[in-house]
Amino acid sequence: MTDGAMRDVVQRGLWFEEFEEGVRYLHRPGRTVTEADNVLFTTLTMNPQPLHLDAAWSARQPFGRVLVNSLFTLSTLVGQSVGQLTQGTLVANLGFGAVAFPNPVFVGDTLYGESVVESKRLSSSRPGEGIVVLGHTARNQDDEVVATASRTMLVWTREAGERRSRADGEVSG
Repeated sequence: MTDGAMRDVVQRGLWFEEFEEGVRYLHRPGRTVTEADNVLFTTLTMNPQPLHLDAAWSARQPFGRVLVNSLFTLSTLVGQSVGQLTQGTLVANLGFGAVAFPNPVFVGDTLYGESVVESKRLSSSRPGEGIVVLGHTARNQDDEVVATASRTMLVWTREAGERRSRADGEVSG
């Protein structure tokens, strides 16, 4: 740029057209779970389950220690995908399906997320928007799968999204 003008680039997720079926997105960095994370999430969501809060009681249970709240695990998995896939391009989450937690998560585990585009189609009732289905997977530091979920979401098409961005005064590059 020789005229001294600076071009702005706004971080965003993918427009509908940029999602490719069968592509796997690895979400990095990982997130190490702390005791504070687990206690705060569990108490904020009014979940009194002693498996998440009572170390002495949990020590006498099958896993022998406190389990991280599974909904914290799911929320972290989805959150890890936002910056790479849906930041500023998501219209709405339409639903989650087939959520599973095949292995426990413990305080000190590090979660690594990945998402695969399972399918996509333009919306038949909402012009300028498309429906994308993602398969999310969380693995721990030992590469064990600790969570899986299917997520259906509504995403802006590039044209509609850029038109909205211009109307909002954003500059994209």
